[in-house]
Amino acid sequence: MVCENGVDAVGIDRVAAFIEGIRAMKNQADRQRDQAADIVRRLREAGHEAFWVGGCVRDLLRGETPTDYDIVTAARPERVREIFPRTIPVGDRFGVCLVVEGGTAYEVATFRTEADYNDGRRPSRIAYATAEEDVRRRDFTINGLLMDPATGRIIDHIDGCRDIERRIIRAIGDPVERFAEDHLRMLRAVRFTATLGFTIEPPTFAALRGQAAAIRRISAERIRDELSRLLTGAEARLGMELLLESGLLTEILPEVHALQGVDQPPVFHPEGDVWEHTLRMLSLLPRPNGVADPRLAWAVLLHDVGKGVTRSEDATGTHFYGHVQRGEEISAAILRRLRFSREETETILALVRGHMLFMNVREMRPNRLKRLLRTPDFDLHLELHRLDCLGSHGLLDHYEFCKQKLEEYPSEALRPPRLLTGRDLIEMGFRPGPTFKEILRAVEDAQLDGRIADAAQARDLVRRGWGAPKRPGGDA
Repeated sequence: MVCENGVDAVGIDRVAAFIEGIRAMKNQADRQRDQAADIVRRLREAGHEAFWVGGCVRDLLRGETPTDYDIVTAARPERVREIFPRTIPVGDRFGVCLVVEGGTAYEVATFRTEADYNDGRRPSRIAYATAEEDVRRRDFTINGLLMDPATGRIIDHIDGCRDIERRIIRAIGDPVERFAEDHLRMLRAVRFTATLGFTIEPPTFAALRGQAAAIRRISAERIRDELSRLLTGAEARLGMELLLESGLLTEILPEVHALQGVDQPPVFHPEGDVWEHTLRMLSLLPRPNGVADPRLAWAVLLHDVGKGVTRSEDATGTHFYGHVQRGEEISAAILRRLRFSREETETILALVRGHMLFMNVREMRPNRLKRLLRTPDFDLHLELHRLDCLGSHGLLDHYEFCKQKLEEYPSEALRPPRLLTGRDLIEMGFRPGPTFKEILRAVEDAQLDGRIADAAQARDLVRRGWGAPKRPGGDA
């Protein structure tokens, strides 16, 4: 169907759906902002000082739409629970609870100071305090601004507005103390620098470098989450370069750190060593909604990690024999160490395992090619291959070949109905066992190759390949 102006109606529908999606997102953002403002209003009407704080204020000053709103108040947690009917106690000992409005949870924290960070992450003691004291115990100046949502007035005790204008990441107070209190702040400093496009001011970066080894005290889950946010953000390459420069990379991902200086054959990799190749791929990650798919991002980071331990040279050149297998083993150890879920691990490892398959797609028999094209999450596999090419020699012929075949093959050609089942083999006289899988695989291969088209031909194939099984009693 084509409209009078020549525009495909399906295309118009897609544009309309996109616009509707944008409108829905804006409506949701407006509702979220109104609900967060209403929480502050109700706290103030009950006689308690209250403000928006942190990332939401930073984002608003930068002209961005906040993804969430944090609220600080003079009200104690028990008083917050009295004012709001739906609350979730998530950290009473830290003066924090969640207020649920319209199905969204908002963190409401009582003004406090903190002391005795014995585990390098959580304080052992807190004391309720003033708004200014609460700000001064936070991490970075850009996250220490208070805002009155009713008037838009900003309360800035730590020169955070100026640092946002200068695009600077600066610790509040003594950076050595801030990082000693909470070691995760070192990774957050790198992530904020990369995702916001800021720079870390020298004293803050010097303190970070001096304490980098302490990051190992932080839980694997928190390190994983910060790394995922960094890798999926807009400046993943810059983030990785900062991890390297700061000393954090060798502490949390020594296997990736080892990719520096691992030279590759220039004919295939004119860009340089494996580290540079990986960085280029990270910079090219697609981010359709501003954020890359974390499974793809991690696969990019790890796809060539096996090259760090398999490089060899002989008279014929540089080789990485077995780097895919070793890469999968190393990647599995990293993902296990960082406590990835089983589902995420399986997907990432499948991407690492399959990233070299595309080099032979033009020579594959139809059955093997079709099996590849119907691989679970094949869109991720194909995108990893595209990035691999663009991050090196730039040739996309295998990528385009696969795209072409996906268009050529209808769905039933990739996943045709089965011509034979295990029950059919039993009726033919075969006994259930390991041979069943072998036979059924061979039948499907022939079907995908176009050598057989119906059940009768499939039975003939089985009889020719495996003979006529003996039936009970000795009859053939």
